[in-house]
Amino acid sequence: MSKRKRFIITSASLSLGFIILQLLPEQYRFGSIAALGILTLGLFIWSLREGLGFDTTLLTLVLPVAFTVGVGLFWFLLPSNIFAKIPIVIIYAFTIYALCLTMNIYTVAAIRTIALLRAARGVGFVLTLLVFFLIFDTILSLKVPLYLTSPAVALISIPLFFQGFWSAVLDKSFSLEVMKISLVSSLIIGEIAVGIYFWPVTITVGSIFLTVAVYELLGLGQAKLEGRLFAQTVREYFFLGIAVFVGMFLATHWGG
Repeated sequence: MSKRKRFIITSASLSLGFIILQLLPEQYRFGSIAALGILTLGLFIWSLREGLGFDTTLLTLVLPVAFTVGVGLFWFLLPSNIFAKIPIVIIYAFTIYALCLTMNIYTVAAIRTIALLRAARGVGFVLTLLVFFLIFDTILSLKVPLYLTSPAVALISIPLFFQGFWSAVLDKSFSLEVMKISLVSSLIIGEIAVGIYFWPVTITVGSIFLTVAVYELLGLGQAKLEGRLFAQTVREYFFLGIAVFVGMFLATHWGG
C-alpha cells in the first residue's frame, strides 16, 4: 500500500473516531480522548514506518498525538450543537493529512536533502503553535490552582518544544543543545503562566499570549540552531513581543 493511501486511511479513521466521540456518554470523555491519542500514535507509526527508527525520528510522532489530544480536549469546550462540531471534524481531517505529509518529509529529510523541507517546516511551525494554543486554552479553562497550572504548562511544553527545535536540525542523533533549549523555553513558559494566572484577562486572551510567547521562543531557538540568530532577527521578535504585551495590557479590564 502506498504512503498516500495510508495517509488517507489515517485521516479518515481518526476523523471517524471524533464522530464516535460525540456519541459516547460524558463519563467516558477523558478515556476516549486517551484512546484516540493511542490510536493516533499507532496509525502514524504505521503510516511513517519506513522512515522511523529507534532514534530522534520518533519525535515526528509527538505533534500528531498532541494535536489529537488537544483537539479532543478543546472539543468538549465547544457547544453541544452538532453543527458547531462538524466543521471541527472536517478541519481535523485535513490537518491530520497535512501532518502525515509534513512528518513524512521530516523523516526523509533526516536521511537526505529534500526540496519540500522548507514548506514542511513552515506547516510544522504553524501546527505546533496551534497545538500549544489548544492545550493552553484547555489548561486555563480548568481553572486549577497555580501550583498545578504552571507545572502543567511547563511539563506539557517540553516534548512540543523538543520536536519543534528538532525540526530545525533534523539530526537522527540526540542533541543535548536541543534538549537544553527545550527545557529552558518550557521553564520560561511556565513562569509566564504564573503571570497570566494573576492577570485579569479572559482564558482566550491568556492562551493567545502564551502562544505568542511560544512563537517568540520557538522562532529564536530555531534561528539559533540554524545559525541565523542575527541582531535584526532578535530585534524583530523583541518588538513583536512588546507590541503584543502592550496590546494585552490595554485590552485588560483592570477595574473588573
